[in-house]
Amino acid sequence: MPNWKEGERVRVITRDVTEEDRKGNRYFDHMAGLTGTIQNIYGNDEIAIKIDSDCMNAVSRDVHKVSVDRMRQKFLDNISEEQKKHLTPEELNFSANYVLLLRGDDLELVK
Repeated sequence: MPNWKEGERVRVITRDVTEEDRKGNRYFDHMAGLTGTIQNIYGNDEIAIKIDSDCMNAVSRDVHKVSVDRMRQKFLDNISEEQKKHLTPEELNFSANYVLLLRGDDLELVK
């Protein structure tokens, strides 16, 4: 078992989904092969991975884009016009990270 470190580049391994995975929402087919960077380690069974957007399939990328658009709209709906004037274009058009919480056994180092 590797000793994971924040900042390491990793890939989600490809394996069959088990009944335990389904019950615990731990691993799904669409995760296989995704690459990203370790953001936080809470334990070997809880490692937060910031997924690279360019490795997502078209469906996942579209779902993520729609979610970000909804987050932006909700944010804008909940602040005043005066507050909006103080925000930069980058702050108004923020992006959200796609982060998965995975088990260390489902990861491999990217070389």
